[in-house]
Amino acid sequence: MGEDKERRDRFHQELEALKDRLLELAGLARTALEQCITAFWDRNPDLARQVISGDGAINDLEVAIDGECIRLVALYQPVAVDLRVIMAVDHLIAEIERIGDQAVNVAEEALKLTGFPPYPLHPGILTMARKVQEMVVRSLETFVNRDVHAARQVCLADDEVDGLDRSITQELLENMAAQQEVVPADHSQIVIVRNLERVGDHATNIAEQVVYMVEGENVRHRCQG
Repeated sequence: MGEDKERRDRFHQELEALKDRLLELAGLARTALEQCITAFWDRNPDLARQVISGDGAINDLEVAIDGECIRLVALYQPVAVDLRVIMAVDHLIAEIERIGDQAVNVAEEALKLTGFPPYPLHPGILTMARKVQEMVVRSLETFVNRDVHAARQVCLADDEVDGLDRSITQELLENMAAQQEVVPADHSQIVIVRNLERVGDHATNIAEQVVYMVEGENVRHRCQG
């Protein structure tokens, strides 16, 4: 009996450590997202390069956490809620790593923009970026707090981000048709918008995993309800 309790205690200690590592990964991805947006808006090539060079640390940590998830399942054979937590963590780290990838994509386009003559940036992109950042923060908070209601609200916010994606892209396309000389810069801005939209998708996926972790219900593509 004592050995069983000791084993359970050890498992839950390691599970908490796993969650901490996930939040460490999330912190790296959030920083990369913030920096790529600043690099774009401020036309800062050094910051863009910093985001690109920092992606390796995000990838390495994601791989390490994935290995830890496998180890915990094999060693402790958890069931029910404990197993769902580990499965959720394994899904979440993949989504977080992809947020890091989108940040790199934005940083690469930000670098391209610094090579073009100064040209007004679409103000809606910064608005969209802030909304996406808020979605990421809130989705991670739902994981920490096991807050299903807040997770569903993150899903609802994705509709607004999708609307901004469509409207900003349409305006940039119309501008490109009217002014041939702005095509390269506006194309880069469209690529940035598309990557920000995908970050919103990843935040939504994180929220959906939280619903699954807490309630055991798979709500992918329908957690708004």
